[in-house]
Amino acid sequence: MIFPDEYKYVGHSREIPDGDDRRIYFLTKYLIVEHCDNENSYSLYEVRHLGNDLLRNVESLEKLASCEEIVRYDKELNIKDRALLIEIAANICKGKVNTVIFTGIDKHLTFVHKPDLTAILDIEIVDVVPPEPSWLSSVVNRLEKSGIFGDLTIKFSDNLTDLRRFEGDNTVFPCSSSGLKGKCLDCDVIEEDGALLVGCEISKSLFESRFPGVEYSFVNICPFKSDIFKPSRPFITRCCRSEKSGIVTINGIRGAVVHWGASEFDVAKAVWDLVEEIKGK
Repeated sequence: MIFPDEYKYVGHSREIPDGDDRRIYFLTKYLIVEHCDNENSYSLYEVRHLGNDLLRNVESLEKLASCEEIVRYDKELNIKDRALLIEIAANICKGKVNTVIFTGIDKHLTFVHKPDLTAILDIEIVDVVPPEPSWLSSVVNRLEKSGIFGDLTIKFSDNLTDLRRFEGDNTVFPCSSSGLKGKCLDCDVIEEDGALLVGCEISKSLFESRFPGVEYSFVNICPFKSDIFKPSRPFITRCCRSEKSGIVTINGIRGAVVHWGASEFDVAKAVWDLVEEIKGK
């Protein structure tokens, strides 16, 4: 796959540099040539040039695609959203077509040549519901729509545990703000044996501190020791213990952990840190 890191590397012309003046702008690594004699027909070249000036002498032009191999997408997009462009190009590139030209909202051009969906890193959002949507999914989705992750070539998928499956008269949840049906550590008193505590190690410690001697069973939903979650791909999750925030390894998989009350900035930074580490390796 060829997908320029920046659209500033993509030049656009109505003719191939030729004749006595074969100079080209120094940032140009790829050149899209629009064929004036054939509407919606293009050629794509990789450019090598020599010199140190703003305009540099073309050393070579290597044709990557032309004519029926190239389609120009008909809608203006945020062309910094790399995952989106790769997915669109992959859907369009069938038969002879191997290249899609995209136009940005600011009218600049870029392209994807021979799109490769495996270049997109899928990050799992590990969280619980309710609330619905989950808090972490809601934050990530808002950030994704803002374009802040566009350069990372990533997408997200939800891995959510629905705590309603544990609802019941004898179930104890950590917090009443969840709205779950059952008892809650922050407002109920547990006096009889046989309760099911659904929470984390902190919940377990609080239960045993408040109700010493009461026998109970326990479902651990902490991402570090969960009874119901094991990551299978890079992930982002949250934990009530701020000291566990950062890039971690669970089940041999690298992921990012943010505090339960993290800000949007904290979440965005955690995703960036995770991707930079994974792709850096």
